Amino acid sequence: MAFRIRTLAPIFAVGLLAVAGCASDGGDADAGASAASDERGSEAQPVQLGVVGASEPYWDVFVDAAEEEGIYVDLVDFTEYTQPNPALSEGELDMNQFQHILYLADYNNAAGDDLQPIGSTAIYPLSLYSDKYDDVADIPDGETVIVPNDTTNQARGLLVLQSAGLIELKDGGSPFSTLDDIEDSSRVKVEGLDASLIPTSLPDVAAAIINNDFLQNANLTGDDAIASDDPADPSAFPYINIFATRAEDVDDEVLNKLVEIYQTNQDVLDGAQESASGTAEFVQTPKEDLQSSLAEVQEQAKNAG
Repeated sequence: MAFRIRTLAPIFAVGLLAVAGCASDGGDADAGASAASDERGSEAQPVQLGVVGASEPYWDVFVDAAEEEGIYVDLVDFTEYTQPNPALSEGELDMNQFQHILYLADYNNAAGDDLQPIGSTAIYPLSLYSDKYDDVADIPDGETVIVPNDTTNQARGLLVLQSAGLIELKDGGSPFSTLDDIEDSSRVKVEGLDASLIPTSLPDVAAAIINNDFLQNANLTGDDAIASDDPADPSAFPYINIFATRAEDVDDEVLNKLVEIYQTNQDVLDGAQESASGTAEFVQTPKEDLQSSLAEVQEQAKNAG
């Protein structure tokens, strides 16, 4: 397999590389002769793709599939989620793939940046479970449902409950909704609880939103869910995982081709699904819709303040 993985280099190294580039004494003839080979995605200038967890086997498959299409890729492996976006912004990367739209919106707002989604990968559904009822419609009015009490998962859980017809949220809800945004006309009562404690509390309530990480604690699988995110519902868009790049590169043919390879190569998808323990819902959302969602979420985040 002709691929390379390098671990995170300090971002200040970009400046050193720039200096080294200026010191090069190649003439115009050399530059002209190498122009074709120095194009993005060539063997001389492989696409720098930042990920968290490059050791996952499906990334090997992806790199090989890209090379079969004539695109060379270097995987840049990061150990922390806070690292790939600054590296992309500083030019150390051409694109990254590790985050959903909501995470990117928070980053752009905090950093004053304008990174953009260029393609979708998958959404990992957040679901509603019950020990007592097999269908949402069977849950009696006035019963209690539990959601995680952390900000991100609570808002997402509330959106799941709303899409299931159990509650109504003020102004239609957003990725920043709280328990205070539940309308009095809602069918059920909702309480927040630490996500790790919800599985053991499930028998005491009508239903609960349970993170995928804690399903085993409740002897549940994703197949037991009675309601989940709908990847096609715009309210779920903020939780779609994406490839991101700089705004000026959103139409780059090579980068868009890499997105297409990821989305359509069955061996890549099978490997990614295995890595996700079968919980991934792959989506091919147009990048224009992803970018519109990002702009909306960034505005909502500013207003939520």
